[in-house]
Amino acid sequence: MSIITILSLLLTLAYVLLIGTYVLGWHHLPTYPTPPSTYTPHTSLALIIPARNEAQYIDRCLYSIYQQAYPKHLLAVIVIDDHSTDETADLVKQWQTKMPYLQLLDLATLLPQNAHLNAYKKKAIELAIAQTQQTLIVTTDADSYMEKDWLRTVVSYYEQHAPNIHLLAAPVAFTKEQTFFQRFQTLDFGGMMVATGASVFFRLSNMCNGANLAYTRQAFYEVGGFKGIDDIASGDDMLLMHKIWTKYPQGIAFVKSLAATVFTYPEPTVAHFNNQRLRWASKSAKYQDKRITAFLAAVFLFNIFIVLTFIGGLLVNSHLLYLSAAMFMAKCLTDFVFLASAMHFFKRNRLLWLFLPAQILHVLYIIVIGTLGNFGTYTWKGREVK
Repeated sequence: MSIITILSLLLTLAYVLLIGTYVLGWHHLPTYPTPPSTYTPHTSLALIIPARNEAQYIDRCLYSIYQQAYPKHLLAVIVIDDHSTDETADLVKQWQTKMPYLQLLDLATLLPQNAHLNAYKKKAIELAIAQTQQTLIVTTDADSYMEKDWLRTVVSYYEQHAPNIHLLAAPVAFTKEQTFFQRFQTLDFGGMMVATGASVFFRLSNMCNGANLAYTRQAFYEVGGFKGIDDIASGDDMLLMHKIWTKYPQGIAFVKSLAATVFTYPEPTVAHFNNQRLRWASKSAKYQDKRITAFLAAVFLFNIFIVLTFIGGLLVNSHLLYLSAAMFMAKCLTDFVFLASAMHFFKRNRLLWLFLPAQILHVLYIIVIGTLGNFGTYTWKGREVK
């Protein structure tokens, strides 16, 4: 048996075990119910929304927050404008007449003159937190929206488990897809949520998404906030999560609830998608939680070997085609169960019809993004990031 065959089989086994573990963890993670109408939260909460050129989405976001069934005297909403060049700030000001608990901060004004940053979003969140006194910090994105019980559900979970919980992750889902490519993104992102929930449940690694993240003010300051990771452009979510996990290894949880889900939009073009995923991948080498790095490496190498054995089968030895096909079949069978778990939870089962063509695209996407994510620059919100 050749070394290529042995490595291919080992990588296939590792991939199947990893994805199978995610599926198992997701199904063992209890679904958290929407709190009853009789439930009244008592936790003060600061909702922080960094925004850069979000005029297209900020109205929908603020409307969904305005509709939240959360006691307004316990709620502070802070939008911090990150050097927007569109009407984002003006639109936020219009909402202040309806939402007296809404505050608009200007990052450009708060920063020292001639400040040079790479991590604008982290600095925006840090400065916004400094303006608040609330017990619980919740972050979301300005291009997202939520159902009315979102905050009640997240805080209900927190209050049931306090004071032992210091950080809560919760689901994020894509919606409003119009093209095959956008539906592909929804499938792929749904899988990420299964991996996120299962990783937290089994304490395999620290995964979350800053569009739906909550942590205590106490924990944020106890770990020094973003100090030590403030030179990295992204990572306001997972890198912070690892810092809190290091101090409170039992204090992390995932709220598996459709009511606690934040909804956002898939990228409209391949170029936008590449920049988004490169931004996410750019922090992979910075993870102090090396379990995440190991899992990402296993997935990357598995997909690389699918392509390499296919090319080798065409150019060198036709028997390698069978090996490539076997690996791809193992990926398809494993991923179908994985993604079906996600689509069932998000009530998007109809998207599974495009599973097979999406698989071919997924192999190439993993290889390209995994390779480019650790090199060069990307553009985010019109800003080139190194």
